[in-house]
This record gives sequence, C-alpha cells and structure tokens, in this order.
Amino acid sequence: MRRSLLLLTAATTALVLTALLVPLTLLTRTHAADRATAEATARAQWVAHAIGPALATDTERETAEQTVESVNGTHLPATSLILANDTTIGQAHPATTPVTDAIRLARTGRAFTYEPKTGGRQVLVPVQGAKDGTAVVQVTLTEKQLYAGTLAPWLAMAGIGVGLVLLGLLLADRLGARLVGATRRLARTADRLAAGDLTARATPEGPPELRLVAGELNRLAARIDELLTAERENAADLAHRLRTPVAALRLDAETLRDTDEADRIAADVTALERSVDDVIRKARRPLRETPRADLAAVARERAAFWLPLAEDQNRTTETSTPPPTTRILVPVPADELAAALDTLIGNVLDHTPQGTPFTVTVRRTPDDRAQLTVADEGPGFPDGTAPDRGTSGAGSTGLGLDIARRTAEEAGGGFETASTPQGARVTLTFPLTQP
Repeated sequence: MRRSLLLLTAATTALVLTALLVPLTLLTRTHAADRATAEATARAQWVAHAIGPALATDTERETAEQTVESVNGTHLPATSLILANDTTIGQAHPATTPVTDAIRLARTGRAFTYEPKTGGRQVLVPVQGAKDGTAVVQVTLTEKQLYAGTLAPWLAMAGIGVGLVLLGLLLADRLGARLVGATRRLARTADRLAAGDLTARATPEGPPELRLVAGELNRLAARIDELLTAERENAADLAHRLRTPVAALRLDAETLRDTDEADRIAADVTALERSVDDVIRKARRPLRETPRADLAAVARERAAFWLPLAEDQNRTTETSTPPPTTRILVPVPADELAAALDTLIGNVLDHTPQGTPFTVTVRRTPDDRAQLTVADEGPGFPDGTAPDRGTSGAGSTGLGLDIARRTAEEAGGGFETASTPQGARVTLTFPLTQP
C-alpha cells in the first residue's frame, strides 16, 4: 500500500509538473528569441541611421565601413551592409551570396525579420538616401545567439520540478506510513483475538474508515467475550445440576445389599462426581488464563491408571518419557491432556484383541516441539484410515479421536494417525511453553 501510494504520487506530480513546466520552457525559449530579435533590430536600425548620410556621398564610404565594423565582435550578431551594387561590407552571411529574395524585398523600403533555411534569424533594415540606390543593413543571429540565456531558467525550473516531486514523495511516504502503521496495528489486534486473547482492543487511529473498523472490531471482541462467558456459565450451571442426580445414585448405591456391587457402583459414582467437578472447574476457569501442564507427568500418571486394566487383558505395556526431572510443558490444561490420553488408551483397550501390546511415548522433537504417541500392535484402523467424527466403524464413532485432535490443534499443535502392518499409531504434537 505504501509503495502504491508513492508510485501514484510520483506519477501524478510528474504529470502536473509536465503540464506546467513544458509551456513555461517554451515560453522562456520564445521570450529569449524575441529579446534577441529586438536587440538585433535596434542594432540594425542604429547602423542604418548612422551610415545613411555617409552613403549619400562617395567620400564617406570609409566612415560607413568603420561604423559597420564597430558593431561586430566575436560573440555579437554578424552585422553587414549590402550596397546597391551587391557589395558587402562587414561580416557577410552565406545567404547574401548571391543576393536573396529577402534582400531584394528589403531594397523596396521594407524592414522585416525572417528565418533562413540555414537556421537562426535575420533582421533586414533598408538604408534610405544612398547615392547609387538602396542599401540594406543585415544582422544575422545564430541559433545559439537567438536562444542565449535559456539554460539557467531551464535548470532552475528542472530543480523546482525535482524538488516538488521529492516533497510530494516525502508527504506521501509520511501519509502512507501512517496508514500502513494503523492497518498493521489493526491486523495485529485481530490476530490476538483470533489466538484467543479477548482482552485485545484496537486503538482507533488513521483515516475515518480505519477508525470505524477499529471501533467495530472492539465491539465484536466485547460481544464474543460476553457470549463465551455466558456459554461457560451455562455449562457450569448444567454441570452443577448434575450433582443432585449423582447424589441420588450414591444414596441408591449405599442401599444395595451386595457389598461388592455397592462398592463398585459407589466407585463409579465417585468417578462421575469427579468428572462433573472437572467440567465445573473448566467452565469456571478464566478465559484469559494461560494453561500449562507437564505432558510427561500426565502420560506417566494416566499410563499407571490404565495399567491394572491392561494387565487384566494380558496386555504388555511400555511407557517411555523423559525422567521426572525433565518437564515437557505444553499449553494445555492437565485435565484436557488426561482426557485426550485416556481416549487414546481407551480406544486401544476397546478396539484391539486382548493381549495386544501398546506403548505410550513422550519425547521432544528436533524442531523443539512435544510429541505424544500411542501405538499398538493390533490390526490397525479399518480401511487403513482413522474414522471421522460421527462415523461409525468397528464399533467406534470417531468421537474419541476427534477429542484428541481438537486438544492438539487448539493448542497450536498437530494430529496424525498411521496404520501399518505393525499396528496403529496416533501422534499428537504440541508447542512447548516456558517454565
């Protein structure tokens, strides 16, 4: 935008200056020619007046020659006197040999100026009173003499034109910088909002249109904040309402006569209560809070949680993580990481034959990202690909994998599945955060 504005200003200024300076240049040239012609005419008339009496007698011809020679010089226009017998006194111009129609016309008593084919300009003034006929005073101007003195005005006008162009470019650059700066700051605010920072607000600046966009963007951010807050409150309220039926389930479990069955149901109710509490805590968590959790610690904790069930199914499990002294911090809440990992391990337990080994691996990649991989040695995904969300396949709805995918992608990471002859593999990648 800034470059386009500079190009537009340069083109517009150049066109305006061209329309202004070209006529001024031509006017300067014409004025110089008119001035030189007027001076040459005055010179010719003075010579004609001075030598008129001398040509009336034969004895004063030497005086006429001295007068003509006195007005000639190295840098002066060539002045000559053409007598009635075609004899030339002074600096003769090539056009006078032979005598031209212009000279013949001047001998009729007319004084005039004309431009010969050889270039330049000539002034012819007749001398009346000559003894043997009319003589003609001829002053010849070369092209250089005709337009002398035009270079300095032309250079001055060129300098003024360049200065005006540079001044226009400077003003356009300042204006462009102001517009571009305001636009970029507005874009950065939009990027912060897109990244989830709902505290970001744009400063209205620049032209009225940009100020209007900034105001509307701030209104949109405030409205999004209000809607998200309301939705989270609704989710928390709904989860809170579940406490009553969960409490009723606990009471019903305590009334069972079978102690083992009562303990089992009570444990399930406790797990349900914990899930409800997690939903409430997550819904109440401030929107602007920056989550952070140790991926390696969560992986070790969830692998240990699922180990008894894996042993009941005769599965060999392996957990590979950095040592506890090395933290792999990722921008995801610990409960969401646990839910994603539970989903992946639960898929292995539910959709592979009993006795199928699986591994949980956490490592730091060479490009400085965290990677979580759950791999099994089962038959792999149906048709070689993981099911999409809402698509049933081999008893799976695809919702679990979609939860894991959203957990990784919402944190700025990635999700990848692979089905090989060695089994299925699901890999989540996360960006790292500072301790």
